[in-house]
Amino acid sequence: MFALIFLHQHFLSLFWFFLFGKMIRLSRCARLPTRFRLSPDVHRSAGLSTGGGEGGGALYEFRTYQIRPDRSSAFLKLTNEKIHLRTAHSELIGYWSVEYGALNQVFHIWKYDSFSHRASVRAALAQDERWIGEYVGQAIPMLTCQDNHVAALLPWSRISAPPHRGGVFELASFRTRVGAAALWGASLQDASRDARGHAHLVAAFQSDIGQLDTVYALWWFKSADERHQVQREAAAHGALSLLESRQTKVMFPCSFSPIK
Repeated sequence: MFALIFLHQHFLSLFWFFLFGKMIRLSRCARLPTRFRLSPDVHRSAGLSTGGGEGGGALYEFRTYQIRPDRSSAFLKLTNEKIHLRTAHSELIGYWSVEYGALNQVFHIWKYDSFSHRASVRAALAQDERWIGEYVGQAIPMLTCQDNHVAALLPWSRISAPPHRGGVFELASFRTRVGAAALWGASLQDASRDARGHAHLVAAFQSDIGQLDTVYALWWFKSADERHQVQREAAAHGALSLLESRQTKVMFPCSFSPIK
């Protein structure tokens, strides 16, 4: 009899524990700004996860190189001449020189089918004598540091080239509260619709390795002045409470960049 009473009380404790936990989650959702009270279907598709990749999806490696100030021109010239040795192994999405937000810095995005695909590419590059001898051996002494992150496209985003060549690109990084990256990414889709005619969203990503809970937006503007004007006229975002920090870089595409 004592065992039955104990099991009954234990079951009731678990029941109230799970019910109370569910009520807390619902309460937190209710406190979100109206713009972010998404439908249950959107919440399910967003997943509220910190990782951005869906099973089997492509991954995108963001690489940032800091160049010695006295070697910036030489590095870009060498890369322009030898980048074909690198693109023979995997797909380059874009290659930019940072103009505002950092100095003597380049940013580039590489696409891979999977992590195993990237591993095989890196292994092949290590055996490519021309790549090592003609580029890596000369480029490394020109750099002060390298950094990389891995991201995946947001479910609704696709990479699309700007309407025409020229202009400037902006890489905006939004670090969200833990678990809120998917919600912020969903709002970015609305922002991209509102910006049509003034800006072009090239692609939107969510971090997978590196700085987690981060959404990246790659924008194109006709000019740096137009970007500045659009930013001034833009209304304050309705869910800034989801963010921990923001960072932006304005960049120009290199001559050999596929996306210009």
